[in-house]
Amino acid sequence: MLKLAGRGAIVAGTRRIGGGIVERLAREGAHVAVLYRNSNAEADRQVELARQKGVKAVALQADLTDEAQVASVVEQARQTLGDVSFCINLASDYPRTSLEQLNAAAWDAGMGAAKGTYLLATHAARAMSWNAGPTRGHLIFFGDWAAEETPYLDYLPYLTGKAAVHFMTRAFGLELASRGILVNAILPGPTQKPPEMSDRAWQIVMEQVPLAMESSEEDIAELILTLLRLETITGETIRVDSGRHLAGTAKRRTAT
Repeated sequence: MLKLAGRGAIVAGTRRIGGGIVERLAREGAHVAVLYRNSNAEADRQVELARQKGVKAVALQADLTDEAQVASVVEQARQTLGDVSFCINLASDYPRTSLEQLNAAAWDAGMGAAKGTYLLATHAARAMSWNAGPTRGHLIFFGDWAAEETPYLDYLPYLTGKAAVHFMTRAFGLELASRGILVNAILPGPTQKPPEMSDRAWQIVMEQVPLAMESSEEDIAELILTLLRLETITGETIRVDSGRHLAGTAKRRTAT
């Protein structure tokens, strides 16, 4: 099993669940680069909290759909932290798009997370290749339980993008295995109410969750740290959704 202390980790998308992951990594002694697009105040706060635990930490701004920016921040992270051993990418918008709104722009918006996942994984894996083996690094992607067999309504481009992330988990896992780099994905269920969703709509969502509770951010963080320590699990998509996938596809509801 790998020890996390002293290793460098990139975490992208830390406004919600990612903040807890940064905190747990720092608590374990891992150095952390927090990637952000717009939330610089939150990123700076997380960096300061990490530094208080005695680790190196830096906030770096990047649009993950821009390859030049991705390559730059990965190299900055490697130089600042000493290495890049782990990369956890939670960065994703959640664009709702009804059938009537589907167009080319909606497709591009929905596929943004897939492109960002692809670019960050590519450049992080190259940085990991500098590490000593046999296990040189670990990529963790974030998908969505509904991008498997049971999609829900009004999110077709978004869920298509997440399905691409699930496929990349397997494809990158195979491509990078010979380099000693592992690749796995977490598929959360309902975790936090989106700000644009009404309380009634969120209640309807939660009524379809078999365990009747939101996906646990603590469980997600704990699972990620466990995966980072292990050396023989790759290409897996792991649901942390309180059983939401067991309930199937919901019918269209009127609450918004």
